[in-house]
Order: sequence, then C-alpha cells, then structure tokens
Amino acid sequence: MQSAFITYQLKIELVRPVLVTVGQLGEFLFPAGRYVYTGSAKRNFEARIARHLRAEKALRWHIDWFLNTPGVRIVGVRRSGEKECFLNQGIRGRIVAPGFGASDCREGCGSHLRYLGSLRPRR
Repeated sequence: MQSAFITYQLKIELVRPVLVTVGQLGEFLFPAGRYVYTGSAKRNFEARIARHLRAEKALRWHIDWFLNTPGVRIVGVRRSGEKECFLNQGIRGRIVAPGFGASDCREGCGSHLRYLGSLRPRR
C-alpha cells in the first residue's frame, strides 16, 4: 500500500546562533529560534523522515548540514499530501539561507527552510 503523503515539514529549534557551511551552497549565519524545513520524497517516504531524525548520516542534502550542527534539534514532523512548494509557500517566515533545499525548485520559493522567529520561553 502506498502512502498518501508526499511532503513533510520538519519543525526545528536552534538554541544559539551558529555559522554553518551548507555543502556547496556556502556559509550562513543562522539566528537562534524556530525553523520549518519543507521536503518531499517520491519513494521511501518514512525512511526519508527516519534518516533526518538519525544523528549519524552522510551529509548529502542541505538539511543534513544544518541538522548536523550542535544545538539544532527536530521537535516535530508534519506529513502532508500537498505538493512541496505549495506547502512551503504557505509558511510565513524569513529566508536566512537562499537556495537552501531548493536546488530543484521551479516555483520561486527562494528557500525551503524558513526562520519563524525566536524561541518562546518554556512554561
């Protein structure tokens, strides 16, 4: 049975600002706060998400470089049947790394990683 999900969003927290070299994309200063990364998988959907959640992995995609940084953690995963760019464009947030996760984007997203703002204090 094939999954109806094609797109996922990783909810990410970064506890302190960091300078990260994202493969060939370059070096970016990521401010502390909340992020959403939107990705998709045509096959092995759940395996892709499980890969992102693993600590040990080869650095292949832009998101791997970011997730491999100390202080970065995934705090939630949302699965969707919507197309990747449509879902991504519905996220209000700032682009801090132009081109991030968007090498094959044809919809003008600018980045598939969005900065949502500072972390809210825990109660």
